[in-house]
Amino acid sequence: MSAYLDIIILLFVVVMVFAKLKNLLGTRPENETEISKESAAKIFDILMQEHNKRHPQAEKGGEELKADESGLSESEKNLRAIPGFNRNKFLNGAKKAFEIIVTSFAKGDVDTLENLVGKTLLKKFKDIIARRKEEGISAETDFIGFNEAIITDAKITKSNLAKISVKFVSEQVNILRDKNGEVLEGDENFIQSITDVWTFERGLNATTPNWLLVSTKK
Repeated sequence: MSAYLDIIILLFVVVMVFAKLKNLLGTRPENETEISKESAAKIFDILMQEHNKRHPQAEKGGEELKADESGLSESEKNLRAIPGFNRNKFLNGAKKAFEIIVTSFAKGDVDTLENLVGKTLLKKFKDIIARRKEEGISAETDFIGFNEAIITDAKITKSNLAKISVKFVSEQVNILRDKNGEVLEGDENFIQSITDVWTFERGLNATTPNWLLVSTKK
């Protein structure tokens, strides 16, 4: 970016020099005016040569940018195609959503899940929660924190939906209890390291910045 800014500044300097020469020359003979134009051109050439010594990559211009972009993975190209996408903001939001969804699912908090999960996956979550309730089973999740959260894939569908997959490695304590409070599964003194890959979805032209969880896998 600084290289292109330098070029703009150089052009401005040359224009100012030429304008100054023109004012000084006034109505001088035509051949002297031509000489002044040649002088301005020489000044520009000298300045450009000096600029290119300091910024050799600037000579390639758009060709180099295209070459750089062609070397990107398909996922990176898709991420760049999402309006206003910011990797850090997205991952921070995804981590918050992960913690809320995991703990809400354990509590059976369907109202919270409805704001964060897509319809198809939400139905599966509701079915599991309802089945646990029928069997008198309760779930407890103590979320400890993240060891890793990285984007693993990004796609754009023909219907203009952006789908981003994130690999989460988190530490949790998970317990299932029966209706008498006895532990069926898990250990409250054991912290598990769990790897999940979650896919979030949002319309490219959506007016809301919210992403919905649409699939999960281990």
